[in-house]
Amino acid sequence: MEANVLERLPDPAMLQKLMKIQASLNIILCPEEWLRYHSYVQDWNEGVTMAKIDNGSGDHLFILFSPEGSIIKGFDHESGLSPYAQDEHKVWQGIYDDVPMELLSLLDDDAIEKDDVTFCIWRKNSDTNWHKGNVEIPAGTSDGSDFLLGCIFHTPEDFEEFASDYFDLPLSLEVVAKIYDDVPITEEMIHILNSSCDVKEVLQELALL
Repeated sequence: MEANVLERLPDPAMLQKLMKIQASLNIILCPEEWLRYHSYVQDWNEGVTMAKIDNGSGDHLFILFSPEGSIIKGFDHESGLSPYAQDEHKVWQGIYDDVPMELLSLLDDDAIEKDDVTFCIWRKNSDTNWHKGNVEIPAGTSDGSDFLLGCIFHTPEDFEEFASDYFDLPLSLEVVAKIYDDVPITEEMIHILNSSCDVKEVLQELALL
């Protein structure tokens, strides 16, 4: 991934806010939790919040926010850097080498699938920018970071365009924009976005975020 893409990543506070917004919208648009593209768990671990992007095609992105900093672990199953693309079946050299231990240890959870990785990005709370390991990527190969970080939708228009297609629902950009603006989500807003969902169940789930 080019440096300018790292620079375009929002700071951790904004990134966490975006992931929570997008997870809220997924709860409204998709009753089946296992089919959601974006998810968010406020109390993943002690002091740690987890956000996840899963496109259902074998690619995923985990983002962990902690008092020490934030770490992003991505896996593009088609990347040549995937452990499954190598005879040795091991993590590609350099991906984790420079990650501060206090952030790397956040990935030590079976649900995170630490060894299923093609790129890692991190930022300590004392840092002013994001970091990525010194990884030699063979010519013609991608680590999947451009592709997967492109699933972090910075604007309501970006999300509306994606979600209308992915969930096959005509979405109200006006309501999506309100949720991006942190307007409290009402029963009416939920009904406008997805008239077939169980509004009470949605509100219960949203209260947990």
